[in-house]
Amino acid sequence: MGEWQRDEWVDLMLDDLETWAVVGLSGDRGRTAYSIADLLQRRGKRIVPIHPRFADEPGEVLGQPGHPTLADVPFALDVVDVFRRSEAAGEFADQAVAVGAQGVWFQLGVIDLDAFRRTTEAGVPMVMDTCPAIEWRRREDPRSA
Repeated sequence: MGEWQRDEWVDLMLDDLETWAVVGLSGDRGRTAYSIADLLQRRGKRIVPIHPRFADEPGEVLGQPGHPTLADVPFALDVVDVFRRSEAAGEFADQAVAVGAQGVWFQLGVIDLDAFRRTTEAGVPMVMDTCPAIEWRRREDPRSA
């Protein structure tokens, strides 16, 4: 694990932080963002769908109202979980810091070292290149990860 997969940060987000904005979450059940948001919800997390389509088409995903941007969410966000390509993900880390999120999570395969540096220098823990499903499985059975 790299510096960006610190156990204490993974534990903080999975154990202590409750409200997860899921960037890239739409109603498409075939997308990984949907299955992970469903898992987060089943694990007791409050999910907040973030997708630009909600600017034109208000709607819900997994029973939760969607918002077009992080700044449009009218309550505090604990974690911003980003399902975007690496080259597009950094702006969401910056937005997460701007809205006062307590953690940023970049999904498996999403790596932006500059965003990691900016985010952690701002005092916000950040995890990259892993998934809550993987981390929960690893914690429950270290042989399965």
